[in-house]
Amino acid sequence: MQIGVYGAGYLGTVISACLADFGTPVTCCHPDSSRMVEMAQGNVPFHEKNLNEVIKRNVRSGRLVYSTDIESFARRAQVIFLAQDTPEHLSDLVLRIARACPKPPILSLATPVSVGTASAIEKRVVEAGLSAIIVSQPVFFTPGCAVEDFNWPDRIILGTNSNEAVLAIKQIFHPLVMRGVPVIVTNHETAELVRESATAFVATKISFINELATLCERVNADAVNLALALGLDKKIAPRCLQPGASMGGIFAESDMDSLAALAQSNGVSLKVLSAAREVNHSMTEAVIDKISSFVQSVENKDVGILGLAFKPNTNSVAGSSSVRLAQNLIAKGARVRAYDPVALKEAKLQLNGSVHYCESPYAAAEGVDALVVGTGWPEFRSLDFDRIKHLLKRPLIVDTKNLLDSVRLRAMGFEYVGVGRG
Repeated sequence: MQIGVYGAGYLGTVISACLADFGTPVTCCHPDSSRMVEMAQGNVPFHEKNLNEVIKRNVRSGRLVYSTDIESFARRAQVIFLAQDTPEHLSDLVLRIARACPKPPILSLATPVSVGTASAIEKRVVEAGLSAIIVSQPVFFTPGCAVEDFNWPDRIILGTNSNEAVLAIKQIFHPLVMRGVPVIVTNHETAELVRESATAFVATKISFINELATLCERVNADAVNLALALGLDKKIAPRCLQPGASMGGIFAESDMDSLAALAQSNGVSLKVLSAAREVNHSMTEAVIDKISSFVQSVENKDVGILGLAFKPNTNSVAGSSSVRLAQNLIAKGARVRAYDPVALKEAKLQLNGSVHYCESPYAAAEGVDALVVGTGWPEFRSLDFDRIKHLLKRPLIVDTKNLLDSVRLRAMGFEYVGVGRG
């Protein structure tokens, strides 16, 4: 079966590469010829663990090809995944593909869309006198482990009333179906709502443990052990139950914005979601308060930040608590030095020249009043902390991810501050 994937952004790149890794011929289409050439050479414009290797392997084998000819692409593919990062002009794209296809195409909408989008597109296709089978298929990728998420999903959601489409997509995802990954077939609106609701639930979970972390600091409890104990309850589970700065990600804010707007337009008050978002955004101020409690005020102080990506193994800074922290520190009169293994280029687009960007974590620590661990990169655990102690103006480490060994650092003479830890 020939598969098409339209889109060469984050979603399209991951989906096309991983589908080809199943052993099926895949064509990835996008009108930007320079982007297609770069992709074919394995030059991915973002950092994603293991993705370059998957692309190169499948390009070499001939299973993954890149094209700019959308009409030829549409005629050849039996199933096409529409996987742009944003839904602009999505219905126009569907009409263009439907006109080019010799028979009604199966179009899987992997692009993040608001509830009601698929039904609206179906209506427009009919009004245009065309035919297409539309499937709402939300994907659930976390930047930094998207390849793993694709190959080991919790479930596959298909919003469609077409048995033909269900059978075709099950055939494509045969390696996962045979492994026992559940396939949930439902209507468009339910499938579209799943993604936004999952994001909101994770935000609620993270916000809850962060509020409890604040309580832990007041009553001499340990939030890390609390999260472990709660996470071992099978009704809760440990994933996304770790205290930290806040939740971020390329689609997180847009998912929650879309869900909140949907509720408001239908006269529904989602108070828990509102509270979760409020807690999520308040965590940056909480980190600044921690720093200020040691240095009186961050005004005219130097602060180093280790990590600007919103999480390890990605260069995405969308919704990054570290970037938000840098912005707030600068607004309060602080001077900020920052280091990240892969995300400096992306961070510069948001922070401009307001931050001093460093080539190493040691340069970020040099002469600062406080050093903040903003992203949980594993390499930060193995830094030479003797060297860092001598570089710091004051041996103060604020660990927003509870990444480091607090006992060891305190024994070395550091003032160590975690989240929810005594």
